[in-house]
Amino acid sequence: MQVVLYDRATWRKNLYPLSLTRPVSNLRTGIWTIDEKWSNYLHAPVSFLTENYLAKKYSLIAPQGTVLVIRGNVLPDKGLLDAIENLKVGQGLRTEQEVIALKYTEHSNDSLLELDMDQLHFTDMEMIDYHGSVSQIRYPEDLFLHNEAELNKDFESLTKGRASADLSSTNRVLGERIFVDDGVSAECANFNTLKGPIYLGKNSQVWEGSSIRGAFSLGEQSIVKMGTKIYSNVSVGPHCKVAGELNTSVVWGNSNKGHDGYLGSAVVGEWCNLGAGTSNSNMKNNSQAVKMYHYGLDDRRDTGLGFCGVIIGDHMRSAINTSFNTGTVVGICSNVFGAGMPPTFVPDFSWGGSEGMNIYDIDKMFQTCELVFQRRNSKFDEIEKEILRFVFDLTTKYRKN
Repeated sequence: MQVVLYDRATWRKNLYPLSLTRPVSNLRTGIWTIDEKWSNYLHAPVSFLTENYLAKKYSLIAPQGTVLVIRGNVLPDKGLLDAIENLKVGQGLRTEQEVIALKYTEHSNDSLLELDMDQLHFTDMEMIDYHGSVSQIRYPEDLFLHNEAELNKDFESLTKGRASADLSSTNRVLGERIFVDDGVSAECANFNTLKGPIYLGKNSQVWEGSSIRGAFSLGEQSIVKMGTKIYSNVSVGPHCKVAGELNTSVVWGNSNKGHDGYLGSAVVGEWCNLGAGTSNSNMKNNSQAVKMYHYGLDDRRDTGLGFCGVIIGDHMRSAINTSFNTGTVVGICSNVFGAGMPPTFVPDFSWGGSEGMNIYDIDKMFQTCELVFQRRNSKFDEIEKEILRFVFDLTTKYRKN
């Protein structure tokens, strides 16, 4: 069986800037990205039906035989997995008129390759109503709101039937829900699993004096630097460095928050670097609900949340002591610096801060990306450049100068 995760244009725009550079199903919440969850739970590789400009990096395997098409913004759980696995060819699953999944054969009259991006529907498909709850990622803040539940689910699935490696006796552990993968190095740290599980990925490091309260996951080859305070509900993806204070946040991967400063109720994309002392506020002084910029409205929307910090797109860099206000959205490929707080919406490909924003020259930005990728033994290739060139044009209207 082939599994295809499906994007829809309206979901994508609701999740900008995070979804500008990836399918919605490649967003991270918990230990795994959404596509990794489906692949692991269904024991099958997945491919993507997404925007054309992303297709070279996130490809669609040519459909053949039995194909299961699933909404890319849906988070799997046991009830939903059981319902999807019980589908027969020619059946679909829906809830409140929203199609969740379809199962068909590619040699039938319908073809996945002819599917409208804004319609998840085939003709002559028997639709089955699903009456259970369905967790979906509709807005960026949903990633940190779902993070605790997803950390718990992913931890149980990832560690089931596996034996944890030993942790050095110099550490102190409260509770038993900790899993140490191969090659982990941790010394003189405190791990509290009484409120949630802690997962330390392959070849990751936790340096001396760090205090970590679950739920927490640390990705492969990531580092928690000395004296870091991780309060709870934090996911750090692979190849990251984190320090300072973190609370209820998701860091996608290949990003650094390597110095003191507070990150809370936040999402950080890939290939970002937060300068020393960079912090964000996550609560308004008047304790009212936080409003956050929405690309589709070109205006702020009410999140209804009392705590909502900062959403940061890929390839963002901040200077030392940068302070982000409550409910700030920072677009991809931005370089933020200068005194005072930057605006609560920093457009994509922006260069500047509170005193004004200029357009970040894309060729200069590419030069920086090439150096950053080299340091991680990666290559900033033409596929990456093509995606960013397309996004540069796509987001032109949001840059006012």
